[in-house]
Amino acid sequence: MIIPVKGMVCNHCVESVLSAFQHAGLPEAKVRLGEAEVADLSLTPEALAKLDTELASRGFERISDPDARLIERAKLAIIRHVRNESCHFNLSACLQDTLGVDYSSLSKLFSAREGRTIEKYQIAQRVEYAKELLSYGELNVSEVADKAGYSSVAHLSRQFKSITGLTPSAFLKNTSRRIPLNEV
Repeated sequence: MIIPVKGMVCNHCVESVLSAFQHAGLPEAKVRLGEAEVADLSLTPEALAKLDTELASRGFERISDPDARLIERAKLAIIRHVRNESCHFNLSACLQDTLGVDYSSLSKLFSAREGRTIEKYQIAQRVEYAKELLSYGELNVSEVADKAGYSSVAHLSRQFKSITGLTPSAFLKNTSRRIPLNEV
């Protein structure tokens, strides 16, 4: 059985949700971004209640509403789209292809449920991706702009500053350099 999970955006989330399943007595769960797969036999009402508690303590929740499931799938598709340099579709075509839902309907539902447009969510995710790339200290701002899908450094800088209040250069000066795990 597939259990959709709200709030998962990265591999750390996958690890945290896997831990929640293990603490809830569901150790055989296979967790991926946005969902977990478990055997139907292990889903007693008590196990689900404990799972809900464990997920909530980590900032996640099970999704049962079909519209909420669609929104969560859309968010994950947007994150994948932002981080996929080889995707040559525009976002609306990518979402329609990935989700099999009319973009106009999805856009209306997303805005109504999330209080912001799909485009604003995409911009926020692109800026988060740029912040992540900058924090690694391996790329200059121009390379980050290119990798994050911006047409220019100026475009990245405008969106970055509107979201964070800082330019990418100021962000670099105000954050400590990420230390790779092999240097710890």
